[in-house]
Amino acid sequence: MIKVNVVCVGKIKESFYREAVEEYAKRLSRFCAFSVTEIPECRTLGEEGGRILRAAKGYKIALCVEGERLSSPALASRIKSLCDRGEEITFIIGSSEGLSPEVKSAANFRLSFSDMTFPHQLMRVVLAEQIYRAFMINGGGEYHK
Repeated sequence: MIKVNVVCVGKIKESFYREAVEEYAKRLSRFCAFSVTEIPECRTLGEEGGRILRAAKGYKIALCVEGERLSSPALASRIKSLCDRGEEITFIIGSSEGLSPEVKSAANFRLSFSDMTFPHQLMRVVLAEQIYRAFMINGGGEYHK
């Protein structure tokens, strides 16, 4: 079974965000081994970046504003291609300070959801939903409209 990881900085404080991520993790269990690794916030982006890179495995997708924007079907296509190759996939969400240059340069792909800034806790929910949507699209499910 393909592994899909989310490496992110900090913990989710609000239970409603945590419960939403857990719901998508449960739904994703049909398609992949989904995990979330939380990295503690550090004093410097460099230190944080080192911890992120030690936790990130396989094909690394960094979420950053300067990344490429994809539609949901395009993200599904990219995920399908990686799954077909047997790649482990790691999505990376930085802290409120962003991602270090080292993490951005180590990423295989940079993904942007918007020019807007979102709370990092909410971004976990949005990302988990989009990963689930991608697997539903790839499986021909009714979820995506």
